[in-house]
Amino acid sequence: MTKPAVAALAGLALLTAACGGTTSGPEQQGKPATGGTFTFAIPADPGVLDPAMGVLTVTNNVLALAYDTLVSADDSGKIVPELAEKWDVKPESVTFTLRKGVTCSDGSPVTPSNVADNVNHIADPAAKSPIYGVFVPAGMKAKADDAAGTVTLSMPEPFSFILESTRTMFIVCGKGVKDRASIARATSGSGPYQLTEAVPSDHYTFKVRRDYAWGPAGATAKELPETVVMKVVPNEQTAANLLIAGSLNGAVFNGADRTRVEASPGVTKQSVSAGNGQFFYHQGEDRPTRDPQVRKALTQALNLQELGGIASGGTGKPVTGLVLEPRPCQGDSVAGHVPGHDAAAAAAALDAAGWKLGADGFRAKDGKRLSLRYMYGTTRGPGYQAAAEYMAQAWKKLGVEVKLNGVIDTKLSESLNATQDWDVVWLPIRLPLPSQLVGFLSGPSAPKGANFAHLANKRYEELVAEASKLPAAEACPKWLESESVLFEAADLVPVVDTTALQAGKGATFRTMAGSLVPTSIRLTQGD
Repeated sequence: MTKPAVAALAGLALLTAACGGTTSGPEQQGKPATGGTFTFAIPADPGVLDPAMGVLTVTNNVLALAYDTLVSADDSGKIVPELAEKWDVKPESVTFTLRKGVTCSDGSPVTPSNVADNVNHIADPAAKSPIYGVFVPAGMKAKADDAAGTVTLSMPEPFSFILESTRTMFIVCGKGVKDRASIARATSGSGPYQLTEAVPSDHYTFKVRRDYAWGPAGATAKELPETVVMKVVPNEQTAANLLIAGSLNGAVFNGADRTRVEASPGVTKQSVSAGNGQFFYHQGEDRPTRDPQVRKALTQALNLQELGGIASGGTGKPVTGLVLEPRPCQGDSVAGHVPGHDAAAAAAALDAAGWKLGADGFRAKDGKRLSLRYMYGTTRGPGYQAAAEYMAQAWKKLGVEVKLNGVIDTKLSESLNATQDWDVVWLPIRLPLPSQLVGFLSGPSAPKGANFAHLANKRYEELVAEASKLPAAEACPKWLESESVLFEAADLVPVVDTTALQAGKGATFRTMAGSLVPTSIRLTQGD
């Protein structure tokens, strides 16, 4: 895990891998329309468009239009072909045979060397890629055989998800392979669209490639809109107004405006997973939450079901694991493993740990008050503010002083990585593979590594080491158990699977892992 990944984690308080599969979307209204323009709202500027630097949801949402991956996933999570037509998996490597006839947006063929150059560039320390160790496993190397049409990705030792990890790797082709600076505000990929205009903080315009015929599940560009505009709309209320008025064809809503959009006539809508609502305890040497008794007591003081309802505005679902759907390992790693709500037991545990209740109503130990600085991002809607206030009230009843610290994204990143100025942080992390979480949940702590909460769960590390060496299917029980032991130790506390409203007007589309699936976009004619 590289340092840049730590900063990127907090950039929007989440990570999301864009995948080329599909999820069930809103029912189609009217007949498909040919040509035309599809306009989709994104909440922030995507920044640099080089896929080697793309770790945030908003960036991958834009990149997915122009870039393909080697493989995709279907609704059930099964791996299906995309750029690669077949593959041979071994414990330490996977060899892909590429489809013939695939071309880059500049007309050049997509070759195995293109794929190898992408992987090796990201793995090069000089690239300082934030996706190395996340979307591209640490230690991965690539070797191409252009004559045979194959590329082999290898690891220094067996790795569970060596095949599955490639569904998150966007492949740059053409001139962008050798000149990465050329794709900072442009695209050079084999995807169904090519960027034609970039106006930072306003909009990004893409034109369709009608020759595109190698999408997942045989998808082509035949019925796609001629133009896609990714419009930067930071305010959800504004996005709702534009969608209802018909100036937008698609948007995803997390906040209160989803109710108004749902009630609007002519809008197709679907509730989709928006990732985990969860919080972490700082376990640095000088923190009271380094003590597992304190972490368990603080967790027991909370009614997590009520907290989840508050954080999600009543639209959430019970959380069953740390990774996004469709999960490679099906099962519930949460139920029965999180300390249950018991305020009396929480108070007794703090007493036993030496934190005694004083006349002022607060607990102290060795003359030091039990005080927590609770940090959360302010861009995720009013639910997070309300959840923070609920937690502060519950902990105050327990005799804990809580200082709420709502901060903008850049300040959140700084506090997580540099100043370490927090004790509890609400921080969703959205990734499709459990192996991609390891650097955040173990290993070197911030600022030297991505382990921002200074976690040191030996059992988790042992299970990860065992799981990593097994084929994916065999490894799943251990991956699930590795999550459970984190919850049992209250290293992090899963609260709710939040949802968002995916809404369209005059168009239908699908999303996967929070990103738009470009081959699913259809403009519609009437009702």
